Amino acid sequence: MKLTNLLMAVVVSATMFFVGCKPKDADIKAAVETALKADTSLKAAMVDVKDGIVTLTGECKDDACKAACEKLVAAVKGVKSVVNNCTVAPPAPVPASVTTVLDAATQQAVKDGLKDIAGVTVEFVGDKAVLKGEVTKANRMKIMQILASAKVLSDVTGLTDKK
Repeated sequence: MKLTNLLMAVVVSATMFFVGCKPKDADIKAAVETALKADTSLKAAMVDVKDGIVTLTGECKDDACKAACEKLVAAVKGVKSVVNNCTVAPPAPVPASVTTVLDAATQQAVKDGLKDIAGVTVEFVGDKAVLKGEVTKANRMKIMQILASAKVLSDVTGLTDKK
């Protein structure tokens, strides 16, 4: 009887010891937040822990950052699993008004193509050919073909039709 009581006391003590040693959610959260703050690209993540399951929210700069965040958190002691609800930031918009200049060879190709069409002038503004003058319908078609073959953006609103 004494042996049974002693064994029962040892089992209860051991159970209490192992249950008491399990990391608490607050400790896990603190460890995860410390790990995330160590990496400057992962600071924006928010952490929630319940029963050892870590839920991450926030915004990452790209998919690689999101994956690194999840891997880093999964390595923390006491984390059972990671639910990664982080979003990836959309790429920065490209400015709409990027001014480029046509190279000299392209400009010369357009000028050479238009030299046989009387009454038409061309001016290059940024990446566009601005045409002015009076043309026939047939010449208008030739002009459009010249511009298309040179792959040039154009403004032909200055062209008027001959009657």
